Amino acid sequence: MPAPRMTRSVLIRPFYAAAGRLTSAHRGHCAPRPGGASRRPEVRMQAELDWLDGTIPVSTRFDDPYFSLTGGMEETRHVFLSGNGLPERLRAGFHIAELGFGTGLNLLVSLIAWRRTGLPGRLRFTSFEAFPMTADDMARALEAFPELRAIADPVLHAWAAGTGPRRRIHLGDLEAEVILGDARETLPQWEGTADAWFLDGFAPAKNAELWSDDLMAEVGRHTAPGGTFATYTAAGHVRRALDAAGFDVARRPGFGTKRHMTAGTRRQEAS
Repeated sequence: MPAPRMTRSVLIRPFYAAAGRLTSAHRGHCAPRPGGASRRPEVRMQAELDWLDGTIPVSTRFDDPYFSLTGGMEETRHVFLSGNGLPERLRAGFHIAELGFGTGLNLLVSLIAWRRTGLPGRLRFTSFEAFPMTADDMARALEAFPELRAIADPVLHAWAAGTGPRRRIHLGDLEAEVILGDARETLPQWEGTADAWFLDGFAPAKNAELWSDDLMAEVGRHTAPGGTFATYTAAGHVRRALDAAGFDVARRPGFGTKRHMTAGTRRQEAS
């Protein structure tokens, strides 16, 4: 059974001090299962979690955990940063987009990388999420990473204060927005383009809608020429969809026990 959630007042303290539990998490979900939204009232359009051993968040909608058992921060750095040629490609105004906000771990690790470069200006980050976690659950899931203490607290405060379908997190060197709803509807309406994509939804076998040909085509359409993507999955149909979306696709060594991952660069001639 899930452990009791923290009260909102806990969020005025550093997240790591709230409950003394350890976990690492960042998987997200951007597309409900077919018919899922129509069966659930709007009030329930939020992450529904079990906590394995009281520490590991598991989505009950998708029967899938949010994290890599072999290290959440290390996976983000290997798959999403290195897979996109980061931090080397970072520059002022660099725009990362993501399918699957989850606990916000990818955002936090990216911001750490940004700050270490010493570059002026702001990092831009846009994420698409169908079932957002509460700030309390995000805080609980991030407790495994004491090095995130200083950077996570203001992000969690901004998340807790946010309302509406577009949650904005603006810090001195970060301009982030999380667009809530089914990515199959919200991404086509987005007017932005990304320099790098983090494709981090639940596994294709669990959340196939998030990896559809049409959605991957939208990823391509919202990528700057020469922009990139990276994802932990090496599923053949995902690689083919991304190739059709205008990317040169490559299979690369995966993280931890996972043999392969996928990364790619948008072809200059792609439209």
